[in-house]
Formats: sequence, C-alpha cells, structure tokens
Amino acid sequence: MAKIIGGIAASHTPTIGFAFDRDKQTDPVWEPIFRAFQPVQDWIASKKPDVLLFIYNDHVTSFFFDHYSAFALGVGEQWRVADEGGGARDLPAVTGHPGLAAHIGQSLMEEEFDMSFFQDKALDHGCFSPLSVMCPHEPQWPVKMVPLQMGVLQFPIPSARRCFKLGQALRRAIESYPEDLTVAVVATGGLSHQVHGERAGFNNTEWDQRFLDLLEKDPEQLADMTHAEYAALGGLEGAEVIMWLVMRGALAAQVQCLHRSYYLPSMTGIATAIYEPAESGLSAAALERHRQRMQTQLHGAEALQGTYPFSLLRSVKAYRLNRFLHALIHPEVRAAFLADEETAYRQAGLTETEQQLVRQRDWRGLIHYGVIFFMLEKLGAVIGVSNLHIYAAMRGESLEDFQKTRNTKALYSVAGNSAAPLAWDNASSTSDGNTVSQPGSA
Repeated sequence: MAKIIGGIAASHTPTIGFAFDRDKQTDPVWEPIFRAFQPVQDWIASKKPDVLLFIYNDHVTSFFFDHYSAFALGVGEQWRVADEGGGARDLPAVTGHPGLAAHIGQSLMEEEFDMSFFQDKALDHGCFSPLSVMCPHEPQWPVKMVPLQMGVLQFPIPSARRCFKLGQALRRAIESYPEDLTVAVVATGGLSHQVHGERAGFNNTEWDQRFLDLLEKDPEQLADMTHAEYAALGGLEGAEVIMWLVMRGALAAQVQCLHRSYYLPSMTGIATAIYEPAESGLSAAALERHRQRMQTQLHGAEALQGTYPFSLLRSVKAYRLNRFLHALIHPEVRAAFLADEETAYRQAGLTETEQQLVRQRDWRGLIHYGVIFFMLEKLGAVIGVSNLHIYAAMRGESLEDFQKTRNTKALYSVAGNSAAPLAWDNASSTSDGNTVSQPGSA
C-alpha cells in the first residue's frame, strides 16, 4: 500500500531558481537559501520517496483565465519546464505517475471535490524553483511527480478550510492506493509578500513565524481564517500559503517538525520545513471501506457489453491520438491532413498502431484504443462520414441495417458550412466495423 512518509513546505519564489542557475551558492546574499534547502535535499536523499505530490500555483503561465479551475490535478506521463517569457530553464522534464494520479483523482471526485485534470502542460517556477534545490537532476530526477495546481490568483478562491479538507481527502486517496509506494507531500508558496499595487513589497516576519508555529501545532486555527485576514497579515499574494494547509491536512493530526528555516532576502519570506507523521497511517479497515466507496459510481458498468468509460488512465494512454484528432478543429490542420495524411501522422508523432487506426478508419478500434467518441465525429466531419455511419460501424452493421433500428433515417454530423464536401450516400459500413468510401466519395 502507498504510504505518506512526510510533508515538505517550501517557498517557490523565482529568486531561488535564479540563484541556483547562476551558481550563487557561496554568495553571502544567496547562501542562506541553499543552507535552508540542504536539510530538505538530505531528507529526500535519505528517505528516497517514490513520488512527490507537489502542491503549487501556476503564475498565469500554463493556465490562463479562459478556463481557471480551483483544483487541477496533473495526470500525465511527464512534466516539462515552462517558458515564462525569457526561455525555459535548463532542467529535464520530471516523470509523472499516471496510475497514482488517476487513483487520487477518482478518490477526490468520490469525496465531492470537483477536480479538473490536465496533461501536457509545462510547470513554471511554482514547481521547478524549489524542486531544483530539493534534489539533483542529472541525468534525471530521482523521484516522480504528481502536480496539484491550485487556483489562488483569481477570486473567488478555495477557503483555507476547504484546502485543509482537501489535504485530509488526499491522505485517504494516497494511502488507499494498492501499489507499494512512498509519497512525500510538498506544499509551495509564500511566505508573506505582495507584488502589486502601492502595497508592493509588504512583508510581516512576525506573522511568518507565527504561521509556521500554527501550521505545525494548530492548523485548525489557520483553517478558520479568511482570505482577508491572510492578506492583511501576509500580503495578498502571501495568502497563497493556504496551499500549505493541503499538505498539513494530508499528514497525521500530530507531526514532528524535523527542520524549519526562514530568510527574507528581498520581496518574499523564504521558508522551508520538513514534517513527519507522529502516528501510523489509516487502518486497513478504513482504507478498504474507502476503496469500496471509490467504486460505487461505476460499479456494474463493467458488465455493460460494448461500453468503455473514458477514464483518466484511458485519457493518458490515448492522449497523443486524441490530441491529433482534436486539432482537426483548426482549418489549417484540416487542410494539411486532407492534402497529405501520412505527413500529418509523422509530424504528430503517432505510433504505427495509431496511424493504422486512423488510416483504416477503424472506428471501433479507435474506441477500444482509448479515443473518445467526440474525436471520431470530428474526423468524420473532416472526411465526409456521418455520425450514423460511425455508429453502424462500431456495431459491426451496415448503415442500412443500423438505420432499421432508428425512428428516422436522417444522416447528420458536426460538419459546418466550410467543411469538406460530404459523400454520405457513397459511403457504406461493413460488418467488420469499418466505414469504406465508394468511388467518388471523400
């Protein structure tokens, strides 16, 4: 079973990454930062966690306000460094753990946390600034990562209490994962700072120390505070320390603080801390009840023949192919695909299996592989195949036989006025599950 072996708290100011990249380890101004992170690096080297559950907030780099979520869990296979405007830092991508991430996502949704999920998004200094001084990265990082992005920049944001409850739910999610893994929960951000308006440059060292005291000994008091109280004491941007309550909630009620440091070089109070649970994990009976609860909503669906719920694991497996088909919503991509499919496949990096599935218009095979239906209807619209042809092919029926089961014989698709010419009357479904085009069809 998975086990939470400890929690790490660390500021994520970009100055940490700046000092690391410019070899400022012996500079008197920057040396205290490296000294503060050395115990964290030693702890990770000693404990060797398999996975870091990394709680951070993106700084409007990979997440923009066209779609902004409170809780976004990364479920992908790897996480690369984001370019924040001046070029990406020279650090390798860190490997993800889709299995654990999918389990956590299912568990949190079962506990009524309305999560969003992401793949293929680069991580900015919220992750890589502290990570670069937590462990070595050559030739690769020694740990895997599951990132949890917190939407704390655009109000309304989750309350401190909600963040604490999320942490408690994370504990149940992680400890109920059946694989033997050791997990460290890392919370980033803060401490006191404000970077906008006439109050820019605000710090409160006394509050920073008080916050660290309460985080260890009385997190309930912190959970009861409002965003305005956090902003008054630690600056508006400093209110992101509610993310630390997620980490604290994931630990036992009582913790042992192994390390704590604080340094205020410029704009942000930089702190690091290491906590280990003072008690054992949840009981085996409690975890088994939780695992059973996680299966409630889809229990029995596995018996529905020909039904394939689009799960997080299916999404990760078929992400590249779904992305390729989704890109057909762009006119220039459609034109390139219709002009030269083979080049389009190669440029997208599709595997031979994935290429064959699209090349043969194997609608049923695409579903089995993990493509969601709504990508199939986009492909159908581009090549002139109706939704009804696709439905029939997935059932292994001819269009005529399938239409006999419908109340009408109407054909339709999502194609718009500018779509490729449709030739539905010239296309037929075969009993082997494919749709073929007759001479003269698209």
